[in-house]
Amino acid sequence: MDRLDAMKVFLAAIDEGSLVGAGRRLKRSPATVSRAIASLEAHIGVPLLHRTTRDMRPSSAGERFAEATRQILAQVEEAELLALDESSGPQGLLTLSAPMGGEEILQPIVTAFLSRFPSVSIRFVLLDRGVKLISDGIDLALQVGELPDSSLVAIRLGGNIRRVIVASPRYLAMHRPIADPADLARHQIIALAHFGLDNWVFPPTPGSAVSRTVAFGPRMVVDSVGMAVASVAEGMGVTRLYGHHVAGQVRDGALQIVLPNVEPAPVPVHIVGQQCRLHVPKVRAFLDFAVPRLRAEFARLALDPMTPPRRAASRIPVALASAC
Repeated sequence: MDRLDAMKVFLAAIDEGSLVGAGRRLKRSPATVSRAIASLEAHIGVPLLHRTTRDMRPSSAGERFAEATRQILAQVEEAELLALDESSGPQGLLTLSAPMGGEEILQPIVTAFLSRFPSVSIRFVLLDRGVKLISDGIDLALQVGELPDSSLVAIRLGGNIRRVIVASPRYLAMHRPIADPADLARHQIIALAHFGLDNWVFPPTPGSAVSRTVAFGPRMVVDSVGMAVASVAEGMGVTRLYGHHVAGQVRDGALQIVLPNVEPAPVPVHIVGQQCRLHVPKVRAFLDFAVPRLRAEFARLALDPMTPPRRAASRIPVALASAC
């Protein structure tokens, strides 16, 4: 048994969620994939995967083995790439991750990068949770928000990003005014999981140290930033997003920012990676290519420090306001 190859098969099965998916990714039959994993389990002496007719997931031993395996294979790949003639240039699979909505910024940069480096292929993962680079098999991750202390290398991509609440002028003209966070409880909320499914938190009032929490029953829950923006632009309700998600719509008047004076503190955006991976040619090439472009894009999409909501052209009709 080629143990390194079997380890690659095992990780592919975890990443794809099935033996069929692993076979498709590796261009092997499911039976070949199954034999490789069975041989690995026999060699180690413990089951690595729990399989049923409907599900496949790693065992507790499999989870620990997968994390260690990713590190081993990354080191093997790094050694192989460093041994290659430099004239061969960057090559291999580069795995990137971003939070939901980050694909709109990264996609054109990734496309241009692939055109520049034809020997590199990219696996792109959208995650609405914190990223674990080693266990998730990620080379580089775009992360919005404060970073915990860790051994990761973080490259800042510009100024801090606002978290804004937006609605369309039409919606605001037809519903009760939003003058205080508590007013949101009476509005139609378009919620995303990573911005709060049933409540939003606001900074404390002056003189208080306690944050304010506004609970609501969302009118719609989505897992796509694009769908949230489109729904709000059509007048379906109010949502909270990062400023770069709605910068164009705010500037052209399709959306208006509400409650700008009680926004949470802006947060930074970084691209992060493992120190030991930064000199791998494909990783280094992507950083050199993408970082200046990402900085320029975030600068272009940055909202003014305090963009006030636009005034509706006419007063809110009394009948409509009282009906909401």
